[in-house]
Amino acid sequence: MNRFQLPADGLFVGRIWSPEAGGPSVVTVRDGVVYDITSKTAPTVRDICEMDDPAAHVRKAETRPVGRLEEIAANAGDINKPRFLAPCDLQAIKACGVTFASSMVERVIEEKAAGDPKKALDIRARVGDAIGSSLKNIKAGSEEAARVKKALVDEGLWSQYLEVGIGPDAEVFSKAQVLSAVGPGAEVGLHPISQWNNPEPEIVLAVSSKGRIIGASLGNDVNLRDVEGRSALLLGKAKDNNGSCAIGPMIRLFDQGFTLDDIRQAELDLTVTGEDGYELKGHSSMKEISRDPEDLVAQTLGRHHQYPDGLVLFLGTLFAPNQDRDVPGEGFTHKIGDVVTIASPRLGSLTNIVRLSTECAEWSFGVASFMRNLSARNLI
Repeated sequence: MNRFQLPADGLFVGRIWSPEAGGPSVVTVRDGVVYDITSKTAPTVRDICEMDDPAAHVRKAETRPVGRLEEIAANAGDINKPRFLAPCDLQAIKACGVTFASSMVERVIEEKAAGDPKKALDIRARVGDAIGSSLKNIKAGSEEAARVKKALVDEGLWSQYLEVGIGPDAEVFSKAQVLSAVGPGAEVGLHPISQWNNPEPEIVLAVSSKGRIIGASLGNDVNLRDVEGRSALLLGKAKDNNGSCAIGPMIRLFDQGFTLDDIRQAELDLTVTGEDGYELKGHSSMKEISRDPEDLVAQTLGRHHQYPDGLVLFLGTLFAPNQDRDVPGEGFTHKIGDVVTIASPRLGSLTNIVRLSTECAEWSFGVASFMRNLSARNLI
């Protein structure tokens, strides 16, 4: 399995697990070779993101070759060899939901179905088209959105998902704990209680503590549709589980050849391949997002909420699977062993394998372990 690919151009920063160091190292890629750029000046990716010019630092950093990109990418799961990790480290892992009108309709359907996939087809037929056509070109938080909100309330179709989808306030939640995200080639986890779930292909922004967007990566915000659909108060249980957050392959840093405008135009492709030969194709287009990425960052970080180590921010997805996999009318859900690949031309591709959270490797290397490791290496 090809764990990930990177575009030929671009300046990338990420992390590998170094068996020699017994911990993570900061790396970049040049001409197909992975180089360790860990230093006392920047022992973490967080430190690079906090610099005035992260791209300049990575270009000029002293390098130590680790190996060929394809060789290290193939080491996923082998604890005795260097392998890629999620490219963030000390940053908070946050996510925005219901940022696309089409996927917002599916969230409304999940809520109305109370997490029961058998009811989804009927509800989609009754309210999906009406809501989707009403909201297609509406800007969240606008006066027009307020008028549509009133009309939907009058029709008995209002929902908490519509509130964050077209209202003034975005949904922002904590997707995972610091250092808990998995990287390319790793297993992603489904909580055992879930029977209706799906991948979510998303752009993930790297944001400094001052709110400056310095680059982007790809992410899979694994979604438990039945758990969240039962109650929005179960969002934490639905979103934050062992292996439920994948980010990678690396962070592409902004420079003269790659800017936030490229993110605004980004196209993402999703492929799910099952062990039974099943294949699902999906797509998400950032052109259709209802809130600008800068607005989502501003709603997440500011005078109202500080993140001293910065954050990575999932921007949401247009993708909402309603293609039946087994039972007519019940739509898509994962099966154990599914291979999920998210790809975008300017960011590369991220591939992960679906397991139960209880079967994924346990997360054991937290902040305390990280600090002790950096100290032992005389990096802090």
